[in-house]
Amino acid sequence: MKAVHFGAGNIGRGFVGLLLHEGGYELVFSDVAAPLVDAINAVDRYTVHEVGEGGTDKAVTGFRAINSATDAEALIAEIATAEVVTTAVGPTVLRFVAPHIAAGLAAREASAPVLQIMACENAINATDLLREEVAAAAGETWEALSSRAVFANTAVDRIVPAQPEGGGVDVTVEPFYEWAIERGPFGDAPPVIPGAHFVDDLAPYIERKLFTVNTGHAAAAYLGARAGYETIAQALADAEVAAQVVAALEETSALLTAKHELPVAELAAYRAKILARFQNPALPDTVGRVGRQPLRKLSRHERFIGPAAEAAERGMSVSGLLAAVDAALDFVDEADPQSVELQEILRDLDASAAVTRITGLEAQHPLFVDVLAVISSHQKAQISAP
Repeated sequence: MKAVHFGAGNIGRGFVGLLLHEGGYELVFSDVAAPLVDAINAVDRYTVHEVGEGGTDKAVTGFRAINSATDAEALIAEIATAEVVTTAVGPTVLRFVAPHIAAGLAAREASAPVLQIMACENAINATDLLREEVAAAAGETWEALSSRAVFANTAVDRIVPAQPEGGGVDVTVEPFYEWAIERGPFGDAPPVIPGAHFVDDLAPYIERKLFTVNTGHAAAAYLGARAGYETIAQALADAEVAAQVVAALEETSALLTAKHELPVAELAAYRAKILARFQNPALPDTVGRVGRQPLRKLSRHERFIGPAAEAAERGMSVSGLLAAVDAALDFVDEADPQSVELQEILRDLDASAAVTRITGLEAQHPLFVDVLAVISSHQKAQISAP
């Protein structure tokens, strides 16, 4: 069996690639970073170091890497003979991956097994987006090619911090992980992925993860950065910051209970586990790494505005989430283009236009007025600052 995985970075090697390896797949990594591709091809094994309670070292073998920017034909040939294709590249990059997958499907023998495709991204229904991009790339041939693949959405969770210097292609991760995959598209022949679990309804798993892990991580980063801390663990050691993060997560949990009927006690235990993971002393994750790309994190269907909008529609409290949004507006990192752009928007646009530009909320949405108040207050504070 063979799996082609797009994105040979830390998540690709330390999570998705590891579990595919444990499922017996020959691994083909695809990436556009030439030094990384060369480094992977220079070794015959790498180690995933799980740090923290219960962690072990796990060796990965049987892999190779292809530079999709310079050797697209080789990549297409690998896809044409693979059983599984996965991605961990970021939702905005899926459109660049899609043409290779479409070409691989076109090169696939009609008698070959159906290609099983899963996008493992921090986004709701990312595989649906990938399918749309593949169909667009295939154009008029999509109707004929569509029967050669099945697309399944996933929910993935594993903290992979910035890596230590000199580690080569080894990856340091936390011991905990979750990979939930919707069962339906595969029928009676799901892929062999030990440690993953297949579910009939993926939506609760996706939103529980996104609105707890991602919301909590980003909230800790922005609130912690504003308080002057460098790491997530330091931020959460501050009782005031921790209380603000908990307040935001209590609101997302209330939404998950209202929407998916997830038990209150179960969500409370899940929140506590997530916060403990964030404070793993062996994973000194920085507020800068977690906070980067604030415009994406503040967009309409992401970790703050997404749950806050749904909560507002139900007349539920959103004050904790709005406090995290307010902190995100203060996030400044000159090395991060989105951070720079966010500050330009706040400086150059009036508050109403800034709300629409940053969050995508329409003026008639019940959350709009609340976010408008946050941004107006922020802009006034910036003007009055010495």
